[in-house]
Amino acid sequence: MKIRVMPLTLTAVLSAALLFGGWTAFRHFTVEKPLDRVAAAVPGVQSATTTMSTSQVVVNVKLAPDADLSQVYRRLKQDGANQIGGKKLELNVDSQTSAKLDKAWSYSLFDVAEAMETHRYTGIRDSLDKLSQHFTGVTASTDMDADNVYIRLQDGKSAKFVVLPRQPATMGVWPNA
Repeated sequence: MKIRVMPLTLTAVLSAALLFGGWTAFRHFTVEKPLDRVAAAVPGVQSATTTMSTSQVVVNVKLAPDADLSQVYRRLKQDGANQIGGKKLELNVDSQTSAKLDKAWSYSLFDVAEAMETHRYTGIRDSLDKLSQHFTGVTASTDMDADNVYIRLQDGKSAKFVVLPRQPATMGVWPNA
């Protein structure tokens, strides 16, 4: 029995292309597009695109200055639970920021980093409340859930959004226990 190399190779290539293309189309239409629609339905979201890997789902959103970032994350987590499954949800935010907001954020960054490191989250709010004294017209709002701390700095039609991941304190074993 003589095996023909060309038909065997062609069959293998076509089978691989069909399986890979089918999986890609399935993932695109059953996971990514529904999450795009969920994100776009949240007030303040101007556009959304989703990319997926084996361990996480990344949603890139463009937000209006008055958007509520924590609501976007909550709605994606709740309404997209079937598509996300057990994967980690990551939110990348694109917004209209300004040099003034970037300067205000860098001014408060040390206090925010210290509050995140020590798990004293009220320090974040206190630090951001002081920004309006140093930077006129800049307002700050914060929100928190079990996964992240959400910060919005706003100056007129400009806004800067920051998502800081929380790592809850873990209880270790004491050596003398």
